[in-house]
Amino acid sequence: MLKLFQTDDTWSGLILRVMLGVVMFPHGAQKLLGWFGGHGFAASMSAFTDKMHIPAALAFLVIIAESVGSLGLICGFLTRVAAFGILCNMIGAIILVHWPNGFFMNWFGKQAGEGFEYHLLAIAMALALFISGGGKGSLDRAIAAQLKEK
Repeated sequence: MLKLFQTDDTWSGLILRVMLGVVMFPHGAQKLLGWFGGHGFAASMSAFTDKMHIPAALAFLVIIAESVGSLGLICGFLTRVAAFGILCNMIGAIILVHWPNGFFMNWFGKQAGEGFEYHLLAIAMALALFISGGGKGSLDRAIAAQLKEK
């Protein structure tokens, strides 16, 4: 249990987790709450299950990883779990949606859709957090300190 929460006191963990959480939160809020121009939970579940043929349990995990997971990253709570969820989401997004569009983002609107360069950056950030933990100011660090005392 301690390994799940254990992290060092680095600024890099803080910066990575907060920035990844802040970037991912609007995507999760679109899917879960319908904020930021999103369609909400029911429509997101329907899109994933009916149109993309993703099993309902996985579709639910995608929405939770992006919404609740991003909040976990911002607070540094269960950082490794949240980072793993984001990492899996980004791999899935590349495979299921973005691979056919190539590497580059659609900066000039000349591609059929967005490429996967953004997703690779998110994967790298999530992998770093999965390995190192949440760093300075994380709730994980405080929980690990309490677990060590017991």
